Amino acid sequence: MSSTARTGRSPLTVLGGLLSAAALMLTVLVSTVAPANAAPTTKPTIVLVHGAFADSSGWRDVAATLRTQGYPVQTFDNPLRGPAHDSALLEEKLTTIPGPIVLVGHSYGGAVITNTHDPDVVANVYIAAFAPQRGEFVQGLLNPITYPGSRLLPPALQLKVVDDPTGPGGKNLDGYIARQYFHEIFAQDVSTATAADMYAHQKSAALSANLEPSGDPSWRKVPSWYLVSRQDRVIPPALQWFMASRAAPGRTSAIDAGHASLVSRPGPVTAVIVAAAQS
Repeated sequence: MSSTARTGRSPLTVLGGLLSAAALMLTVLVSTVAPANAAPTTKPTIVLVHGAFADSSGWRDVAATLRTQGYPVQTFDNPLRGPAHDSALLEEKLTTIPGPIVLVGHSYGGAVITNTHDPDVVANVYIAAFAPQRGEFVQGLLNPITYPGSRLLPPALQLKVVDDPTGPGGKNLDGYIARQYFHEIFAQDVSTATAADMYAHQKSAALSANLEPSGDPSWRKVPSWYLVSRQDRVIPPALQWFMASRAAPGRTSAIDAGHASLVSRPGPVTAVIVAAAQS
């Protein structure tokens, strides 16, 4: 009796088995080596831009939550001197960040990201923020006849002369919110202690920044999201809905919060940012 008959397997069957075993070993080898050599999936860097009467500390809770979800986060120390000046500095910062970027602007910070143009920016997120069209300016958008309701008026809004190398003669006229009005106008839905901390971090904004016409809006080309604050006492909600209808059609949502929703409602604010980052 032949060896083939004794084993019950033909030479072709044996060869097929050997080939199957070799294929299996190759699959295991590739699955082991490929992930080490493949480019890692990179989440976009989130750059948080504060607005007037605040600094980057307002993003504290939002930034912490984003980092726990694996997102690289950076903040921009907004000079509050004017959209052209401030966006130029932001663009310089963005050149140091590798990979995709999501820009997030609150209040006047929205005017800054609107004037920021960087090829690595994949999304804009507006949090109760200005999203001007070309030629529009912050104070003009706050026209009380067209969109009444803002309480950012004297005596709550005060002016002072500050040292400013960008201003005429090294000086400038800045606006700020007086202490006795800060809590009820800027952040009525936070605790007294939190409002006091926010006031201590308040940065004044150049009056001329609110009068400077905006340039070409980045939201024309960059997918944008908008989160409206329904109880806002700085930017009337109706004005926010109007700007969102142009900048973020189909990507607008709203929450019951005051102007500083990033402090009072960090959870929903973070959720909108993540939605933009994952798009």
